[in-house]
Amino acid sequence: MFQSLKRLVIGRPIASADEGHQRLSKKVALPVFASDAVSSTAYATDEILLVLLGASAGAAAFTKLIPIAIIVGVLLIIVITSYRQTIFAYPSGGGSYIVSKENLGDVPALIAGSSLLVDYILTVAVSVAGGVLAIRSAFGFSHSWTVPICLLCILLMTLANLRGLKESGSLFAPPTYIYVVSLVTLITVGLARVFIFKNIDAIDPAKVSEEARHHAEGFAGIGLMVLLRAFSSGAVALSGVEAVSNGVPAFKKPESHNAAHTLMWMGGILGTCFVGISVLAAHLKPYRGENDPTGIALMAEQVFNGRGIPFWIMQISTFAILILAANTAYADFPRLSSIIAKDGFLPHQFANRGDRLVFSNGVIFLAGVAAVLIWFFDGEISQLIPLYAFGVFTGFTFSQTGMVVHHIRLKEPRWRWSLAINAVGAVTTGIIAVIVVVSKFTQGAWIPAVLIPFMVLFFFTIGKHYKRVKAALVVPVGYKAVRHTHYVVVLVGKVNRGVIDAIAYARSLSPEKIIALSVVQDPEEERALHQQWDDYDISIELHTVSSQYRELTRPVMAFLDEIDAESGDDIITVVIPESVTKVSAQWLHNQSALALKARLLYRPDTVVVSVPVHID
Repeated sequence: MFQSLKRLVIGRPIASADEGHQRLSKKVALPVFASDAVSSTAYATDEILLVLLGASAGAAAFTKLIPIAIIVGVLLIIVITSYRQTIFAYPSGGGSYIVSKENLGDVPALIAGSSLLVDYILTVAVSVAGGVLAIRSAFGFSHSWTVPICLLCILLMTLANLRGLKESGSLFAPPTYIYVVSLVTLITVGLARVFIFKNIDAIDPAKVSEEARHHAEGFAGIGLMVLLRAFSSGAVALSGVEAVSNGVPAFKKPESHNAAHTLMWMGGILGTCFVGISVLAAHLKPYRGENDPTGIALMAEQVFNGRGIPFWIMQISTFAILILAANTAYADFPRLSSIIAKDGFLPHQFANRGDRLVFSNGVIFLAGVAAVLIWFFDGEISQLIPLYAFGVFTGFTFSQTGMVVHHIRLKEPRWRWSLAINAVGAVTTGIIAVIVVVSKFTQGAWIPAVLIPFMVLFFFTIGKHYKRVKAALVVPVGYKAVRHTHYVVVLVGKVNRGVIDAIAYARSLSPEKIIALSVVQDPEEERALHQQWDDYDISIELHTVSSQYRELTRPVMAFLDEIDAESGDDIITVVIPESVTKVSAQWLHNQSALALKARLLYRPDTVVVSVPVHID
């Protein structure tokens, strides 16, 4: 039944030989890898304004919006140009982690990897929270529904991605393109009405809350720290830019060529839409408080003269793109975690592919942590944003620094020009990372700043364990296994067919010594067992151990320790007869054998064998 349900939800398994057919074309790859970056246009401008208006700057806040947007746009050009080089230099994927590992060493690589993993988890939480906020802005439903709807969206995204990257990409492509067309239409019509037809007014603050009207009446100056905080909020527009470089192997051949084209398209769409929506906001002045409709909702209603069909297309597509932006993280988090796991710094389970050729354990882990964040922060995007940008720019910085070392080391054609580009990128993104953590430290930026070093320490702990296991399992030249005395202990309760079969199996091993062991609770039980032993004429020696506290595992372990004390070179095989029935009825039977086997697994020089008796 479980397998049938799994096939229904996830689909039939895909053979490893068919992996090439699961790769993405540029048209499908753009929504898969660019949805995160493109979706930031739905909230990045809002986040800038929330900071500026929160300082009671009034109309002065909008005069700072366009310069901040232009600076973010220039930064985007630098980062896109830098990552285009990374794609061709490291076509195996992995982005910042691989570049740092190859050129800077394990510690910088794990810092970059930790930053990216944190970024992907926050991408899911922020995108889903932003999408639900867009729908709240349109329909005005209660805030109490926010977290349940967010969790439902995460569940649906998880199931879609467990079905495979290509299938989820084809499913999510149309909403992404609809959003881009809707947003470009909003910007084009809005700017045409502002600059050409001049038939549109600024948004009336009376449409929103008292908090927003208070912002409109403000007149305070804007200090440097507020400007830096606003800039760092807007810089989240660059989140997801590195996704294409992390997922190069997912593209159809030629992988690097197709990935580079997708990256440039993504940069063009993101930069144009972000600056365009910021210019429109500077003229329409969408004053809003934290609980008011989004800036895009307010501007769409103003530009399209009310809540007609264009408004609803804009809002629904905004909801869709924000929810689907999480798909970028679902594409890259499992892939990156699998690379780190193969290097021995994450549990090896993250490197395993599931039935549909996706890294299923990474997908499930990502969904679980993102769901916890949504629950903990009550689905509020403004509380999640301050956690977001530090990891993004930390990864950028290490990636570009690694590329600088790459160019110096290899000196490929035109390496000086490439070196200059990556050096500018490294310095710029490094400065932004410092600005983010300083300007938003008390608002939550301290969390990733503290979490990332702990993650690096955790990774090294895992790596140390795997190295120790590998060293312990190395076979020296000329090594031969030592011959041990074989001692078999058959565990019995009362004589039945399972016990008889287990004894027969134990004899077939031809051990040096074989005995039966029973843990009894009282003398009467002991006498009954010995009587059964005589009645069935069982020739092997029977030992009984009294357990006045009705325990099983501790008396057995103590008995095995006594055997070891007599002869230290024994290999002890413990044979356990078990009754096995159909799954639906197995829970009715005593599961003491499971606890015993779990304890014996960690006992040196001990082998555990189950002899099943199939009832059905």
